[in-house]
Amino acid sequence: MHLLTELEQRVESEESLFRAQLLREDIARLRRLESLAREHADLESFAKAGLYIGWTQGDFRTHELKEPIEALLAALYAYETGGRGDEQDRALRAAWEAFDRQRMEKLLGCL
Repeated sequence: MHLLTELEQRVESEESLFRAQLLREDIARLRRLESLAREHADLESFAKAGLYIGWTQGDFRTHELKEPIEALLAALYAYETGGRGDEQDRALRAAWEAFDRQRMEKLLGCL
């Protein structure tokens, strides 16, 4: 997955300890989602399993990010089950960027 490779490379050069830790957590989440995609026969069961995997501390605020997480889960499932082509990769990256943007807005709003 190109996204996973990019995040792993970004950890190596990230100067912010907060952002580096968040990247490591994201990498772990994406690896967990890869595994879940292989374990579930359909998007619905995969999305249910992937929604509360620690997207926020204790998943207490995950519901606030539900829409972009669900879009990300759909894109990741399509990537994992649909041949891993360029189209799926672009959709996954776009879903990730939308999720990350909204998550950072929520996190910064908490400070």
